[in-house]
Amino acid sequence: MSVQPGSLTRQQLYDRIRESSKDEVVLEEMIRLGYWPAGTDQPNLPEDVIRRRGELTRELTELHRSAALWKNPDAALKAMHKRRKKAALERRRETKLNGAHGRHERALTWHGHRNREILYLGEGVSAGLSARGDAGASRADGLPELASPGAVAEAMGIGLGELRFLAYDRALATVSHYQRFTIPKKTGGLRAISAPMPRLKRAQYWILDAVLAHAGIHEAAHGFVPGRSILTNAALHVGRDVVVNLDLKDFFPTLDYRRIKGKFRGLGYAEPVATVLALLCTEPDVDEVEIDGQRLYAARGPRRLPQGAPTSPALTNLVCTRLDARLTGLAASLGFTYTRYADDMTFSASGEGAGKVGALLKYVHEIVAGEGFTIHPDKTRVMRRGRHQEVTGLTVNERVAVPRETLRRFRALLHGIEGHGPAGRRWGRSEGQAVLAAALGFARFVRMVTPEAGAPLVAQARRLAEKHGAPQQSAQPRITPFRAQSARGVPPREGWWSPAERPLPQPDPILLEAERPARSVPGRSGLPSIGRRPEPAADQPRPGSPPGGDVGEDTPLKPWMVVLGVFVLFQAGAIVHPVLGLLVLAASLVIAIRRWLRRRRGR
Repeated sequence: MSVQPGSLTRQQLYDRIRESSKDEVVLEEMIRLGYWPAGTDQPNLPEDVIRRRGELTRELTELHRSAALWKNPDAALKAMHKRRKKAALERRRETKLNGAHGRHERALTWHGHRNREILYLGEGVSAGLSARGDAGASRADGLPELASPGAVAEAMGIGLGELRFLAYDRALATVSHYQRFTIPKKTGGLRAISAPMPRLKRAQYWILDAVLAHAGIHEAAHGFVPGRSILTNAALHVGRDVVVNLDLKDFFPTLDYRRIKGKFRGLGYAEPVATVLALLCTEPDVDEVEIDGQRLYAARGPRRLPQGAPTSPALTNLVCTRLDARLTGLAASLGFTYTRYADDMTFSASGEGAGKVGALLKYVHEIVAGEGFTIHPDKTRVMRRGRHQEVTGLTVNERVAVPRETLRRFRALLHGIEGHGPAGRRWGRSEGQAVLAAALGFARFVRMVTPEAGAPLVAQARRLAEKHGAPQQSAQPRITPFRAQSARGVPPREGWWSPAERPLPQPDPILLEAERPARSVPGRSGLPSIGRRPEPAADQPRPGSPPGGDVGEDTPLKPWMVVLGVFVLFQAGAIVHPVLGLLVLAASLVIAIRRWLRRRRGR
C-alpha cells in the first residue's frame, strides 16, 4: 500500500475509524479526494445519517471511556493528573511563545528605529537626540533644510550607520578619525594638528560648503573668508598714528562642543541635527595606548574644535560673530578701526583716538573675557607712527607691503641660488631642491601684495627653477574634485566603501520550532509518515551500521567495550558471591574464544 502526499498512515486510519465510524471516514476521504463534491444536494439523507452516526459513535466512545475510568479510581486520578499536566504544559508553552513574540517584535521595532533615526551617540551628548518639534531660530537664506539626522545623512550621500559611526562620542575607541602630528610655530614651540581621515573629511566638506558657507559672519572677520585675506585685513590700517595688535590665547581649543552646538542651533536647526553637526566638527584630545597588542584611543577632556579640520576656521568666524560686533562698537566709540584675522585682532586710530589706547585695552580685555576667550599676555603690541607698524605680517606704515628685511633676505636667497645653486640653501622649512618651489611661491606672494615689486622676483624665481630642473607647479584649483563631490553628496570616487546594513534580529528558537510543520510518527503498521524518511527494511542495513546486517553475534566489538562489559559483570557477580564472579569470568573467556575461532574459520 503506497502512501501519497497528504494521505494518512494505516494506524491513523484505524484511530479515526475507532473514534467515529467507518462510513464517516469513507465519506470524508471521498469528499477530500473529489469523488463526492462537498455541499451537493444529492444524496442528502445518507450524508446526514452517516455524520449523525459518527457523532453518536464518538459520544458513546467518550461515555464508555468515562465509565471505565469511574470503575478504577486510580486510573481516573492518573487521567486527571495527565490532563492537568498537559493543560499546564500547553499554558506554559503559550506563555513562552507570547514572550518570544513580544521580544522579537520589540527587537524588530528597535531595528527599524535604528535604521531610521539616531537615538544614542554616547554618554553626555545624546540628551537632545530624542527632541521632536524643537526648531531653533529661523534659518537664513541658502541654508539647507535638515529636519532630522536621517536628512543630514541623505544630504551628505552616506548611510545613517556611517553617520552614526563618524559622530559617535567614545571614551575609548579602537579607531581614530584623525591623523595627529605637530608642526613648529614661528614663535617657538609646537602646534598640534589634527587632520581628519577621508570619510570624516567628506562629511566636514559638506558641512563647510552646504551650511557654513551660507551662514552670515561679521564684516570685521578677514580670515578664511572668500574674497578676503591678510591683504584686505592690513589695508584698513595703513597710515594710522597707532596700531594695536592683540592675540587670543588657545583660540581653537577654547571653542568646545557646547559652543559649536549652540551656533548650529542659532542657525535654525533642531536639537538632534545640531548635536550631530557639532559632533562631526569637534573631537577630544586623545592618548594612544596599547593593551595586549591592540592600539586604543582614550579620550582626555571635553570635545573641542580641532586645528586642521576644514570646518574649524569657518566655525571660529561664526562663533566670534558677537565678539566682533561688540569690539567693532567699542572701536567706533573710541575712534578706532577693528579687524580680526583668525585669532589676531588689530585696532588702529589717528588723531584723538590715538590717545585712548589705555581705555581701549581695558575694555577689550573685559569684552574678550565675557565672550569666553583670553588675551595672550605676551603678544600685545602697541606700534606708534615713526616705528615699524605691522599687521598680519605686512608693513602698513605708508602702504601695504612685505617687510623690507624679509625682501632683502629673499633677494639674497635668489642671488645665492643663481651663483651657487640651491644646495645648502633654505627658505622657511624648505631646503635643497625644494627651496626652488618655495622661492617661486614666495615671489608670487610678493607680487600679490605689491605687483610692481613682485613681478621681477617671479620672473627670476621661475628662471632659476627652469635652470636647475625644478618641476613647474601649476596653479591648484581652490576647490578640489574631492571637496566638490563631497559638497554635492556624491561619493568622491567609484567603489567608495559603504558599511553593510545591520541584519534583522533572529527570532528565538522556540518561534522557529513553532513554525515548523508537525511531523507525524509512523503507525504500528510500520508505514512511514509523510515528509519523513522511511525506516530501513529488515534486510537493509541502518545508516551507520556495519555492512552485513544488524549488530549481531558476528559483529566485531571494540576492545574497550569487551573489557568494560566483562568488568561490570564480574563486579555484579562478585557482590552476590565470589564463585559467581569466577563463573562470569569463565563464561566471558569461553565466549571470547568461541568468537575468535569463528572469525578465524570465516577468514
